[in-house]
Amino acid sequence: MQSNNKGGSCWQINFAPTLNYDEEFSNFIDEYFTTSSLNYQDNGEEELVAYADINFDEQDFLNTAKAKGIILPPYSKSILESSNWLKDYVIEFAPVEIADFLIYGIHEKEAPQTDKLALQIYAATAFGSEHPTTRCCLEAISWLHQKKVAHKNILDMGTGSGILSLACAKLWQDGTHLTAIDIDEEAIIVTLQNAATNHLETYIDAATGDGYKTELAQKNAPYDIILSNILARPLIEMAPSLYASLKKGGYCVLSGFVAEQEEWVIKAHEEQGLKRIKTYQKDDWRAAILEKE
Repeated sequence: MQSNNKGGSCWQINFAPTLNYDEEFSNFIDEYFTTSSLNYQDNGEEELVAYADINFDEQDFLNTAKAKGIILPPYSKSILESSNWLKDYVIEFAPVEIADFLIYGIHEKEAPQTDKLALQIYAATAFGSEHPTTRCCLEAISWLHQKKVAHKNILDMGTGSGILSLACAKLWQDGTHLTAIDIDEEAIIVTLQNAATNHLETYIDAATGDGYKTELAQKNAPYDIILSNILARPLIEMAPSLYASLKKGGYCVLSGFVAEQEEWVIKAHEEQGLKRIKTYQKDDWRAAILEKE
């Protein structure tokens, strides 16, 4: 997602909850709005909340959606009055324990008491700390750690807020190097900021680029572990590049797809020569660990 205007009042648009929003609609929201987030309902549905600056042109939004053939779900809108809406309304989230980790926001004055590895995240411009796929990926990382797999060189493809890179750096630390790649420049800025906040910057290099074509991604290949929590379509498209970038005996963690897309994503990687080791699920979302034998 994107974030451009962080100050002043803004529009908040709440879309009607659904079991899951399709990929085309989600991509459109990411392109059109300043930032967005998902609220998870007790019945498994998701409520998408999008934020736009005060100059939001609703008619242009509707016309653009129509031109792209996107059917919009019902929505309501309201104005958030604030001198800095991103800080006041978006970045605050409750501390959450996931596998070996405790994730908490920069609005917390001090780290919560925990025996887990604490990570402080500025997630406002690269949401995801509480998303089911992030939870699944953190559980997968913990599993890989328990299995004592090789972890010297790790790639985080589509890093977002950098949370998976930070988790690996915190878990393994000395002797581990992370390469974080994202197509969104703002995500890389947030990743490096989060790395510095957690005193993990020496373990992480980050760059904006086009997936595995990114110079830094190619320079640091091959990898012991590749993490990729994005969307089904790009996962499938990048399967050959992932395979080529992964060491023999290495592992990848894939997520960002729902139940009905699981077999498509896994098959695309099995056809390259990867073997499924373990699958995770949270609500309708899925993640998988695969190995290059």
